[in-house]
Amino acid sequence: MEIVRSHRQIAAEAAAGVGCGGGSGGLPTYRVAPQLEVRLEEFELFAIDRLRVLKGIADGLSRGKRPEEMEKLIKELWKAHMRHQDPTETLNKDIISHFVLRLVYCRTEELRKWFLSIETTLFRYRFRLESPESQRMLMSEFQLPYKALPHSEFEAVKDKLSQVARTIGQSAAVESVFFKVPFEEVPDLVASRRVFLSKGYAYVAMSQVVSLVVTQFRCNISKALVLTNRKWTATIKEQEKDRLTPIVEALSNAYFGPDYSQLRENHHLKHGGRMQFGLFLKGAGLKLEDALAFWRAEFSQKVGSERFDKEYAYSIRHNYGKEGKRTDYTPYSCQKIISATPGVGDHHGCPYRHFGEDNLRAALNKMGISGHPLEEIMDKVKNRHYQLACTMTFEAEHGVSCDTGINHPNQYFSESQKVLKAKEF
Repeated sequence: MEIVRSHRQIAAEAAAGVGCGGGSGGLPTYRVAPQLEVRLEEFELFAIDRLRVLKGIADGLSRGKRPEEMEKLIKELWKAHMRHQDPTETLNKDIISHFVLRLVYCRTEELRKWFLSIETTLFRYRFRLESPESQRMLMSEFQLPYKALPHSEFEAVKDKLSQVARTIGQSAAVESVFFKVPFEEVPDLVASRRVFLSKGYAYVAMSQVVSLVVTQFRCNISKALVLTNRKWTATIKEQEKDRLTPIVEALSNAYFGPDYSQLRENHHLKHGGRMQFGLFLKGAGLKLEDALAFWRAEFSQKVGSERFDKEYAYSIRHNYGKEGKRTDYTPYSCQKIISATPGVGDHHGCPYRHFGEDNLRAALNKMGISGHPLEEIMDKVKNRHYQLACTMTFEAEHGVSCDTGINHPNQYFSESQKVLKAKEF
């Protein structure tokens, strides 16, 4: 992105589908990076808001939400994080945030794969919400080489199309607009047996063209990510080492803090979360047998008991010094947790270091902390005094002083237990 023109000028062009990869409706195709002014704070904040949407989508998919549930979830996520009172500003934010995250997620194969998958899912659901006319215009923007089936050919296969419609639970009345495309262009429709196949071609109804468009969208973004990575490696990283590069590298590790509710809701945690939380529980006094029972009860709801025993039980025994080198591992200190770099999909880390401001405020509010104590804590966070912020949280939560300061999660736990037990007498 070059800093050459104002937001509103670009927004007007984007709304008309000019230059910025804007779609003919409200859905951009992100074909060309916009030429516009972007302040550094917007560069980061827009990306964080879009990342909240993408992470929400990833969480929804991991929980096995049904299509109608995903559609509702995406509407809610978009409204919460991407909307603006001015529609042109909403479009601006949409386009800018996509290209910022494209830069962030181009740099490794793992990052590219995650970004491509979730952005494609987002595009698929947004395309479905477009009007039929907008969908046709988006098809032309992608320059798809398909024309509607001639009437004579439609009549020749109409009975077959009707049979397919009935088998997938649709009305016997067949749609009148179909496209004849090579079957490999719509693998999802073929796999789910939702199209009529004949001589290597799939007959795709107008209501199913999302598969055609999404395939092209995914192909375009995949190629763009590879090209962006080359530019990043060759020039951008070094040229912007004092300005954009630190932001990009921080965003690639962005996530929204330790959230062990994911274990209860999704019955799974990635390796980093299992290590940090598992060792914390060990330090809090949880015995090996109880730890195995706890993790098995959660994980088996998603992966089954047999897979848990094969893939996860060993690492739990290993943490307790019963496998491998028989090292008796200790819980992570605050310093170790603060210096960690959790990635997308992780739910461990330090809330003061890794939470966004809004999420941290919400978490502290849930603990009953507000007003002046809350602002003092947030001030320490802004100045990167994370352990002081944690100590102040302890004092605000329990109404007592903590002269030694908080240096370890298990210290917070044990000191809390002392305060609570003292209040019982």
